[in-house]
Amino acid sequence: MTEVFGKTTSGEDVHRVVLEAGGLQASVITWGAVLQDLRLAGHAPALVLGLPRFDDYPVHSPYFGALAGRCANRIGGAAFELDGKHYELDANFLGKHQLHGGSVGCGKRNWTLGGYDKRSAQLTLEMADGDMGFPGDLSVQLTYTLLDGGVLDIDIKATTNAPTLCNFAHHSYFNLDGSASILDHKLQMAAEGFLPVDGELIPTGEVTPVAGTPFDFRSGQSVRVASESGLLDHNFCLSERAGAIRPVATLSSAASGVEMEIRTTEAGLQVYDGAKLDVQPLGLDGQAMGKHGGIALEPQCWPDAIHHPHFPQAVLRPGKQYHQHSQFAFSK
Repeated sequence: MTEVFGKTTSGEDVHRVVLEAGGLQASVITWGAVLQDLRLAGHAPALVLGLPRFDDYPVHSPYFGALAGRCANRIGGAAFELDGKHYELDANFLGKHQLHGGSVGCGKRNWTLGGYDKRSAQLTLEMADGDMGFPGDLSVQLTYTLLDGGVLDIDIKATTNAPTLCNFAHHSYFNLDGSASILDHKLQMAAEGFLPVDGELIPTGEVTPVAGTPFDFRSGQSVRVASESGLLDHNFCLSERAGAIRPVATLSSAASGVEMEIRTTEAGLQVYDGAKLDVQPLGLDGQAMGKHGGIALEPQCWPDAIHHPHFPQAVLRPGKQYHQHSQFAFSK
């Protein structure tokens, strides 16, 4: 089913597609390629934070369900060197760094809806050379599919005509029991290390073992343990390069019995506990969405990689295809 969900300030229709299969129902809107709603059969609350009205998304949404890019996460100094050329980027974070591709990254654009049926929808976006400061035209294709067994499948492909940076991240905030806080959710993650950040959330370049730190999720622990130690908005190092899709993390709620397994091709998983959430409109189920109201678990390349040659890199060149495949599998 598809419908017009709203209009952009320039008068473009924002379409919403409702998918239903495999025990899941998902609502996807073309603005930001946003996963607006996600429901699991036998579990009443929404699994993700979202807004019931489109007009609230451009004004109030902290990337709820959006696809962040063309280069997700932070780029220190909002500038980089590639093949001997210097590029200045849109500095939309603290006035001096870039976050999620800039102030009008792909998570704040109206995508084109392509083919869709009851279980899948394809969206496309063209990003021009020089857009937000990045070199190269970038053609992006995103496909949401609901698979048997409660699986939300997200497939992202991109090509360019000039060397550029390319790193996408699906940015849903998950809440598996509908409560006001996710701090008692249990997170298990196959990460031996994480990236420390400076006071402005830019990676320092170090890779720190999780052993002996509050960030050791290898055997599973509540999100609260890491959150109460201070900031939890870090990249966890899953591998040294992208590869075949594999299970990397599990989030669960004892209160609801709902569990979510994350599978991805990516080398990193950004974990943000929603400590700064303070969304004014009420959510999909009429709930307030404040501090720790949801947790973002974002498969992606390691952030600010262009400034750290020993990190997995997010450079895409002509003739090559960027391809991320991630899955979020739900059970109760």
